[in-house]
Amino acid sequence: MAIEITVPTLGESVTEATVGEWLKKPGDAVAADEPIVSLETDKVAVEVPAPVAGILSEQKVAVGDTVELGAVLALLEEGDGAAAPKPAAAPAPSPAPAAKEAGDDALTMSPAVRRAVLEHGVDPTTIKGTGKDGRLTKEDVLAAAEAKKAAPAPAASAAASQAPASTEAKGGRNVERVKMTRLRQTIAKRLKGAQEEAALLTTFNDVDMTAVIEAREAYKDLFARKHGIKLGFMSFFAKAACLALKDVPAVNAQIDGDEIVYHDFVDLSVAVSAPSGLVVPVVRNVEQMSFAEVELAIANFGRKAKEGQLTMDDMKGGTFTISNGGVFGSLMSTPIINPPQSAVLGLHRIEDRPVALNGQVVIRPMMYLALSYDHRIIDGREAVTALKIIKEAIEDPMRMLIDL
Repeated sequence: MAIEITVPTLGESVTEATVGEWLKKPGDAVAADEPIVSLETDKVAVEVPAPVAGILSEQKVAVGDTVELGAVLALLEEGDGAAAPKPAAAPAPSPAPAAKEAGDDALTMSPAVRRAVLEHGVDPTTIKGTGKDGRLTKEDVLAAAEAKKAAPAPAASAAASQAPASTEAKGGRNVERVKMTRLRQTIAKRLKGAQEEAALLTTFNDVDMTAVIEAREAYKDLFARKHGIKLGFMSFFAKAACLALKDVPAVNAQIDGDEIVYHDFVDLSVAVSAPSGLVVPVVRNVEQMSFAEVELAIANFGRKAKEGQLTMDDMKGGTFTISNGGVFGSLMSTPIINPPQSAVLGLHRIEDRPVALNGQVVIRPMMYLALSYDHRIIDGREAVTALKIIKEAIEDPMRMLIDL
């Protein structure tokens, strides 16, 4: 009996998605709860699983199609897969050029395809896509990667010399147009909206990281053996932020209409990089968590973001954000708040700098901190005070232990 696989509920206010990647093709055996297709929403990528075991008999939509809630994605023949039905052909793609030349129509790649391109080091402009409108699929990239491994060096050189005619005509000045993913479009709208609606201001300070670095060096091995995770900087800043938000509650509040909503808990949005853009999963009730619990939660979100497995629940809510541009080498920045939140803490790279200490110039590992905030709800005094509390807690971690 054929079972319809439909678009599931995607989350609050999300009514449609884009087909990102087929994980199974017609004729493939599928286990119960095994993902069949990946859908991209304006927030996360969602994998749609098979409700029962069987054989995927037909794909009703193609990669790149926009689908609404309840739309039929595929047909599944229920059973153990012993007698697989003849697979039905996927929807015929629209006529497309035999091969895309550099600078031609957009090379639209899903996050999974983009990850495969980066992992295998292949040039997407040299691969003929078999998806809708000539788009690349993950299978296209993997096949190209295998061919690249099998081909001898001279053949590879010859292939490289056979560049599209348009490339030569342009003297190697290629132009690539890539359609923005739903996630990237949403990020753009939210950040621009934050700039237009909020009264944004940023206050800065610097922090001496000596005490935290020494604490990590002294306890990193014991910490890793006991908790199975490395002791990083983020847990120190997360717990320091909890102290600041407790003492300055406006920094952990948000505007809702003509009311201010205060929170007696800290749901921390941690900015992490995903293949399709920056995402901010939420670590909930950080004020109640240990250092190890914070590190484990952040590491888990980082892994899920890299693998495209973040869920809607992972992204929902958040009262305060920490963004660590230092991992990419940033010295200083003015981060933008994550609406409807009212503040974001920006961390930056650590570098040795000369500072005055007890009347002498010494070299210390210093980091610039930036707190961007909505001046409609947070006064300058409150913002500066909150940032100062974070600085003091990092420079003297004992404050976090005795709640000072």
